Amino acid sequence: MKIERPRVAIQGIRASFHEEAALRYFGENAQTIECNSFKQTFETLKNREADYVVMAIENSIAGSILPNYTLLLDYGFPVVGEIYLPIQLHLMALPGVKFEDIKYVTSHPIALRQCVDFFDEYPHLKIVESNDTAACAKRIREEQLTDTVAIANALAAKLYGLDVLERRIESNKKNFTRFLILTHHDNVEKKISNKASLCFQVSNKVGALAKVLNIFAEEGVNMSKIQSMPILGKRNEYNFYVDIEWDEPKQYDVSIRQILKYTHNFNILGEYERHDDELTTTPKPQKNDRIRKYINIRRNV
Repeated sequence: MKIERPRVAIQGIRASFHEEAALRYFGENAQTIECNSFKQTFETLKNREADYVVMAIENSIAGSILPNYTLLLDYGFPVVGEIYLPIQLHLMALPGVKFEDIKYVTSHPIALRQCVDFFDEYPHLKIVESNDTAACAKRIREEQLTDTVAIANALAAKLYGLDVLERRIESNKKNFTRFLILTHHDNVEKKISNKASLCFQVSNKVGALAKVLNIFAEEGVNMSKIQSMPILGKRNEYNFYVDIEWDEPKQYDVSIRQILKYTHNFNILGEYERHDDELTTTPKPQKNDRIRKYINIRRNV
């Protein structure tokens, strides 16, 4: 059953990258529910206070978000979709604030690390870490900070009424975060799928994992991701989280039947349609006139 205005639990506040991913996937009509942690998003879904969860699972620079793999297995909610979001970071301030008046830059630690080239140009700026990019933008608006800028997305600038002093200050313009979409079992719609997320264990013997991977290769199934996680309290035993893709359903069906012979505690975490939108990047823009003027002033001092 299609939900006209889905309630979507996200980690973070409005205008965070999680909300941006939710709105891109579900459309502007989605109602996002702010949660303080990833576990809280799952609890919100469990308590039927949300219809879906949008959860980041990996970033092309920072890598896998390992605790979230554990949540997938612990709660058992099916994965029904995915979306890749380009991480575009902008420098924003209260309207009228001049770049030369700025003393502090605040954002999430990961976002700050992704803008190291920008900070190399302005070593006088003091960095202040926070727990959420959007929350930094919100704080500037609420506290009317005229000596501080935030690094966040365009959605945050729009929502909190801030001016973007410079766009795309991230050092790597090809940075993306992959988000998973999860829901209740009784809310899963029957759709044609070409991707699945699996979790299984294999025996601690020579070639045990290789047998499974060879089956995928023999059936023409592409393994797009593999992640291992130690099983607590069990030495040399791991859960393997694997994402696979296929062109024909038969390839998937045959490979699953085969690998069941060589795995145990096998789980299909979800079957869904892979996100195939072309991931494009934008050339690095020229500096904002206000910042260019400030650079010239400093160089002439």
